[in-house]
Amino acid sequence: MDDYRWSTLHAEDVEAWATLTNTLAEHDRTEEFYGAEDLAEELEEPGFDPARDSLAVWAGDQLVGYGQLRVALALDVEGRVRCSLGGGVHPEHRGRGLGRALMEKMERRADELAAERHPGRPWFFRADGGVSEADPVRRLLEHRGYRPVRWFNEMERPLDGPLPEVPVPDGVRLVRPDDELCEPVRAAHNRAFLDHWGSTEQTAETWAQHWRSRTSRLDCSTVVLGARDEVLAYVLCAQWVERELYVNLVGTVPEARGRGLARAALAGTMAVAAASGRYDVIQLGVDSANPTGATRLYDSLGFTVDRTVPSYRLDRS
Repeated sequence: MDDYRWSTLHAEDVEAWATLTNTLAEHDRTEEFYGAEDLAEELEEPGFDPARDSLAVWAGDQLVGYGQLRVALALDVEGRVRCSLGGGVHPEHRGRGLGRALMEKMERRADELAAERHPGRPWFFRADGGVSEADPVRRLLEHRGYRPVRWFNEMERPLDGPLPEVPVPDGVRLVRPDDELCEPVRAAHNRAFLDHWGSTEQTAETWAQHWRSRTSRLDCSTVVLGARDEVLAYVLCAQWVERELYVNLVGTVPEARGRGLARAALAGTMAVAAASGRYDVIQLGVDSANPTGATRLYDSLGFTVDRTVPSYRLDRS
């Protein structure tokens, strides 16, 4: 440990941070590539204080490890506080205790912030377990008492071939969202995800930041409006990698389910993305135990599973 310098993440570190995250994405096959501008936005997320909620490990002028803590601003559907722990260690610096030290520091900070932000409420830690069974992060998490509780499928579909023709159900219309729909879609999303595992209510501040972020692609997103222009369903997209469109969120309000609205919205997004000529593939992630049967929806539209990532959890109180 004496060979390393510890600090927190700062705006001037985003280039080094992007280099590290992209090295991890390639080595560990997570496909989670980020640009420096993307990470600069993360430092400004509502509820995230880089000076207290981030860690950076340096070997000389090279960033070789980082930690990132997000404690939810709202309780989840179980009335608990979700503390999401993220980060990684450069492959050449693994096996030296850096991962364990990062986890210990983040867990202590999570205990402190969860109690401060939601006094008297139980909280839990959540972390991704990597793509491969051999990923050392799984051994680290399990050694610390974490257990896999959910598996998330990362799915994709090429856009260079025939696309499914999905009729728009009667009584609704599909539109590209603009800033006027930001708040109505947020309200619909909070209702749509009320019964989803691990979901927390999106505040106006956090939602607006994601809606207007540099990665957001509203021009390829789709919102389904009802007869009174109420939001019934939505597909919201973003882009981190050139030629790849990522579906961040798909949802339908409870009373509108079973009408094929999400299917029509996603098909609409696929058609717009393909016609733009800017994308070769469309991707998304879905909880394999999703209560609305979302995996079947994506299967029917030609998506296939590219990789599966387990979500680990440790109840703290």
